[in-house]
Amino acid sequence: MELTARLEKLYAGAVYDVLNEMGHADCVLPPEIVALQPGQRLAGEIYTINGRYETGMDRDETLLQWATVLSKAPGGKVLVCQPNTHEVALMGELSAETLKHKGVRGYVVDGACRDVEFILKMDFPVFCRFNTPKDIVGRWVAASMGESIAIGGVPIHAGDYVLADRDGVVIIPAAMAEEAIARTEEVAATESAMREAILGSMDPVDAYRKFGTF
Repeated sequence: MELTARLEKLYAGAVYDVLNEMGHADCVLPPEIVALQPGQRLAGEIYTINGRYETGMDRDETLLQWATVLSKAPGGKVLVCQPNTHEVALMGELSAETLKHKGVRGYVVDGACRDVEFILKMDFPVFCRFNTPKDIVGRWVAASMGESIAIGGVPIHAGDYVLADRDGVVIIPAAMAEEAIARTEEVAATESAMREAILGSMDPVDAYRKFGTF
């Protein structure tokens, strides 16, 4: 939780810059994945969901499987879902209410959401590609939880970290999280000092030479 608290004070652009410098540029999810509520932010340790879409499945079985996903979702984490379909919504009102009550920090899905107005009112962070009224009943089940997935070619593992804001969604591998967050904090401090210098009338060229960034 300490890393999460530190990460949520940062911003995606700076985290990306640091990861890129560390040789890990393949860390940004597709730009179509955005917040339901513009300006909403989300940060935390990841727990993964991988799904399977198939028409003609048993209605009760699909609903029971989804209830099981909600039951197993760990509090304090960010759920990141690869549904492997763009046919149905993988988040809705009652599900969001359940996850928020359990202490789940938010939800990122490479797919759709529905019941948007209700979710916005409860202030539960959801990042998704699009919205649709179509639900999962008889058509989708979770194939696995807590196992490796990929979104837009970016590998994602349970225990990795995510930071999502207006700029996009950045995935931080667990093994790099401590160093990446610490280095981003240093960058943020340097940028703050540079900003003050420029507002104090320092020439931009002189500011770059002094602080080494822009």
